[in-house]
Amino acid sequence: MTRRTSAPRHSIDISEEDGVRYLHFGSDWVQGAMRIARPWALELAYTRDMMAGLLLRDTNGWPRRVLLVGLGAGSLAKFLYRHRPDCRITVVEINPQVEFVARQIFKLPNDPQRLAVRIGCGADFMLGGDSLFDYILVDGFDADARSGPLDTLPFYQACRARLAADGLLCVNLLGRNRGFAASVRRIDQAFAGAIAVFPSCASGNTIVFASGSEPVDLPLTTLRERAAVLKKASGLDLGPTIGRLQLSHPLPDGHLRIGSGSP
Repeated sequence: MTRRTSAPRHSIDISEEDGVRYLHFGSDWVQGAMRIARPWALELAYTRDMMAGLLLRDTNGWPRRVLLVGLGAGSLAKFLYRHRPDCRITVVEINPQVEFVARQIFKLPNDPQRLAVRIGCGADFMLGGDSLFDYILVDGFDADARSGPLDTLPFYQACRARLAADGLLCVNLLGRNRGFAASVRRIDQAFAGAIAVFPSCASGNTIVFASGSEPVDLPLTTLRERAAVLKKASGLDLGPTIGRLQLSHPLPDGHLRIGSGSP
């Protein structure tokens, strides 16, 4: 959760059901989840979709520098920390209570050399710095499922400026939100059309990927091969994500293309 304001005053609530621990920000909206028996796994489908970026670049050493905007229960940070040991992760989170809960209740590692949490506004961080990242993941919502300054053209333009040449931006949007189409247009404008909108998962979350100056051009066969390697190494199964992509996204010649004249 990140907004260009002071820290929010809503409550932070925890619930548990059927072996899964959930994070809420004073509402029924789920802001994060962890299966207690598998704290490193990605419990929510949309978080698994956000890791599809690991298939879009050569997995040998990519990514080394990751920025997460919005911490939540720390699921994405924990997965990358465990399965990309050479990766350095920076998380920007506006609410210090969220960091406390993530560490105490959702088992976020305390290792500032590899996983640094900065308390502050994600939009201000993006607009005010110049360090580059290989993978920028934006998953910031308030208690009413609003993204605020994280869903603006200047913010997405700043994300583009902060990507390395082979960098990728990944944004979690609510596909059933009436402002969804406008959000996609803003990302498309900031990245000059170098985007791919993945089909929504069952919860309605829709993941948008955008590429830096190096486009993505991969056959589905390569995506599936890389998904099999990732599943064997981490347990993460992105086969369903690829299947939905194949059914719903235009893939000329069986290739996923992002940038360099992609449709």
